[in-house]
Amino acid sequence: MLLAIDVGNTNTVIGLYDGDKLVHDWRIRTGSDYTVDEYGMLILNLYKTAHVGMNTVKSLTGIIISCVAPPMLNILEPLCQKYFKLKPLIVGPGTKTGIPIHYDNPREVGADRIVNAVAAREKYGNNVIVVDFGTATTFDYVSETGEYMGGCIAPGIVVSSDALFERASKLPRVEFSKPKSVIGKDTVSSMQAGIMYGYAGLVDGIVDRIKAEVKKNPTVIATGGLARVIAPETRTIDKVDDMLTLDGLCIIYSRNSNKRTG
Repeated sequence: MLLAIDVGNTNTVIGLYDGDKLVHDWRIRTGSDYTVDEYGMLILNLYKTAHVGMNTVKSLTGIIISCVAPPMLNILEPLCQKYFKLKPLIVGPGTKTGIPIHYDNPREVGADRIVNAVAAREKYGNNVIVVDFGTATTFDYVSETGEYMGGCIAPGIVVSSDALFERASKLPRVEFSKPKSVIGKDTVSSMQAGIMYGYAGLVDGIVDRIKAEVKKNPTVIATGGLARVIAPETRTIDKVDDMLTLDGLCIIYSRNSNKRTG
């Protein structure tokens, strides 16, 4: 059994794998103010609610972590050793990913972006764009020859919305949902239309520019917490894959398992 942990700036997604099959997954808040024991008990309680017994916990053979919030590693690394008696594999420089990285400084690339690229290439083939709707909205391109070529980083939907609420004193905080019309008849629906269709336009605009630059027609895969909300309003997203990052972690762990046991 493998425990895959994807730590984002806002949320942490946890997946339990039996071989290459995802058997349980959970999404919790990322919080560097937790203690090791608080986070450990939280994960064990998630196990209990999913009716995962302690025998399953004891049968864990590995843990892999992708983290874009470095302070969280000060919690998760000792947690893994204290509660699971395992040293986790942290995705970073030196990790065998199986994908060439064409970036001026490969160490600058977020671990989640590389993990997404690995999963997308493995599951959907080469010539693919991954759009990840997280705290930031990222766009990553894998070429026809299977190389990670880089991409774009834009402010995330929630980040942009929060900035609008905070800086415009007369605008209320609104629920992020699809409005009845793009032409709003009140402040709330006008804001919802701007956020929803503004981001759909951002996605289509950037994807179109990537396609024009590479002179190809790559498959576009969306992932992240808000992917299923935005994707139907775009014309360029071909598929939504909620578990893309977790699957990428499982793939990377498999590619490093011989190295670790050796």
